[in-house]
Amino acid sequence: MINTLPFNLQPQQLMADPLTPLRLESCTFWSPQDVKWMQEALKLAKQGAELGEVPVGAILVHNQQVIGQGFNEPIGRHDATAHAEIVALRDACARLKNYRLPLQTTLYVTLEPCTMCIGALIHARVDRLVYAASEPRAGMVGSQMDLSIQPFYNHIIGVYHGLCREHSSRILKAFFRERRQAAKKKNNISN
Repeated sequence: MINTLPFNLQPQQLMADPLTPLRLESCTFWSPQDVKWMQEALKLAKQGAELGEVPVGAILVHNQQVIGQGFNEPIGRHDATAHAEIVALRDACARLKNYRLPLQTTLYVTLEPCTMCIGALIHARVDRLVYAASEPRAGMVGSQMDLSIQPFYNHIIGVYHGLCREHSSRILKAFFRERRQAAKKKNNISN
């Protein structure tokens, strides 16, 4: 009866051993709306890449309406804090004229948040965080540490990951590959 559910299984769950029963409580399901919003975040990441920024995009959604969006801009803004999540938070807070976001706000971001970003999301009271690719070196929502579940915060964010992971990873890898090739070409010319 899985086919009658209005959700999509992750590809790795569909490829599981067919003789092993699928336990629904252990599966992650993505709604069509989740997929739609993550695709919008991926478009924002590509916009950042076109400007020479690390391709990370973020979009804040409340009641299926965009309330804030952004992509990485630390280079263009000359601002170390201009990560995609922070840019989206600033956009939403300015639009809403409030530093706290409405209940049931979701942030879709293409890369696992860092320490600064998860802290800002907690303080803004984001209800739900959906991120695509893990950040093994500096991710603070599971890769290096999970700040979202620390008991000393007065707000807990629901965290979900893996939606469009492969697409986000491909965008990031291509960006850094092109950057390395450009640096190599520049070094060869100057030698």
